[in-house]
Amino acid sequence: MQEITSAAAIRRLCQRWKREGLFIAFVPTMGSLHEGHASLIRRARRELGPKARVVVSIYVNPTQFGRGEDFSRYPRDLDRDLRLCRAEKVDAVFAPTDREMYPRREGASFSTYVVEEGLSQRMEGISRPGHFRGVTTIVAKLFNLVQPDVAIFGSKDWQQASVIRRMVRDLQFAVKVIVAPTVREPDGLAMSSRNRYLSGPLRAQATVLWRAIQGARELVRGTKVISVARLKARMAKWIRNEPDARLDYIEFFHPETLDPVSQVKRGTHLALAVCIGKTRLIDNARM
Repeated sequence: MQEITSAAAIRRLCQRWKREGLFIAFVPTMGSLHEGHASLIRRARRELGPKARVVVSIYVNPTQFGRGEDFSRYPRDLDRDLRLCRAEKVDAVFAPTDREMYPRREGASFSTYVVEEGLSQRMEGISRPGHFRGVTTIVAKLFNLVQPDVAIFGSKDWQQASVIRRMVRDLQFAVKVIVAPTVREPDGLAMSSRNRYLSGPLRAQATVLWRAIQGARELVRGTKVISVARLKARMAKWIRNEPDARLDYIEFFHPETLDPVSQVKRGTHLALAVCIGKTRLIDNARM
């Protein structure tokens, strides 16, 4: 496995692979890897067959964190991440520095960003202003360097995956975006690097996201159509029963357009964000 920190070096490597007739499957991450990431790497390996090379990026992108968010304490363990990548037979890991990804030239600061102005304006876009500008910018930069044939993202960040697919469509990137299923802990909590912040009673309370999703599904299955207002009220009550849980949002929407709906039926998508103590968690599911 090659370990690369230079943007120029990862570009040269990927260009050489392309000249040799190989395909590139790419898994962008912010590190602190877990089984959810491993499942994405395995999907990347399967997707393009024996002529594929799998690249994983490990980079905690500062531009997608807002003021007061957890950038400085976001879990980082590069040695552990590299061990997981070796175990999954990754061909190259790209782990750049901030200076490499946001270079200053001749004293001028980095000043060019990629902005999606539709899907990014809801849910996480409201709660975390500027977040998606950072996401689309870094993913566009990584696509430019790696030139992947396919890129694999997890569906836990449903809105993020939708925004990236829209960016790929609108800017005509020559990459196929695949959104793989969410991997969950045995108790239903969606796997996330931020789960490491949770311990003791907070970890137990965090399962309320999955319990609320399951409860909403049961209500929808019990009737053909149910109003969003009624379903949100029931879910909010369940969440607020946990002493350290604070609801950010619950939204029901069309899974492709992210357009909000007023009534929920099977096939409607749900996303929610909940703070458990100081840890903000997100999840989503189809009803």
